[in-house]
Amino acid sequence: MVVPSNITVLVRGGGDLASGTAWRLHRCGFKVLITEIEHPLAVRRTVSFCEAVFEGRVTIEGVAATLVDSPGEAPVLWAEGEIPVLVDPQCEIKHSIRPQVLVDGIMAKRNLGTSINDAPLVVGLGPGFTAGRDVHYVVETNRGHFLGRVIESGRAEPDTGTPGPVMGITRDRVIHAPLAGKWKTSREIGAAVRTGDEIGTIDGTPVTTAIDGVLRGAVRGGINVEQGMKLGDVDPRGIREHCFTISDKALAIAGGVLEAVLRHFNGEHL
Repeated sequence: MVVPSNITVLVRGGGDLASGTAWRLHRCGFKVLITEIEHPLAVRRTVSFCEAVFEGRVTIEGVAATLVDSPGEAPVLWAEGEIPVLVDPQCEIKHSIRPQVLVDGIMAKRNLGTSINDAPLVVGLGPGFTAGRDVHYVVETNRGHFLGRVIESGRAEPDTGTPGPVMGITRDRVIHAPLAGKWKTSREIGAAVRTGDEIGTIDGTPVTTAIDGVLRGAVRGGINVEQGMKLGDVDPRGIREHCFTISDKALAIAGGVLEAVLRHFNGEHL
């Protein structure tokens, strides 16, 4: 019988999709720890636990995550019902805490070093992993019929480079940097926007929206960005509350990870 409180889950990455997985597993009673890079670049920052790296502590839909300096602080936070977040770009902590489950949620579209030998169960989210070789299972992250499915052999659908449609809108809902330079934001996440509205600047050059809606996400200001980098996301549905809650996509992926965990450990004595 699976006892969630006996299982430590290490999640690589604290962006919105990885955070949805961490949130759901935490709510189910698993001991979850997130590792991140020194300067996370999440767009949907209001629903990304990686923001704890900047803020020290964040809360998403009733679940708090707190930045820690060492893995030794994790048990105290677990006892208090929180998720620890540790800056550990290479995920070296896996050697000391020896998690039963490792989830690679970096969403880099390629494997940045995760091995099937990193934990008794290793799950990769999206393209870049091969089930049975790099990881035990892959969870599909592409919007569509197979979103959230657990793949036992082979790979997820390849990255098309085109965002999934929302109200039939694909590329125009995502805002990319038109040039390289210093990014500054001028609109808050959740703000209503119209076509052509400025959401920020790069070295003084305005960055504008292509559609009407609400600004669902925007990269934290004050950083240097590369041309073509994703800076923001406009939701054409225009519902402000959606900007502050975990997305349907993230929860579908989280459900796939939960299925993989339960299937793997079902019947084992923990």
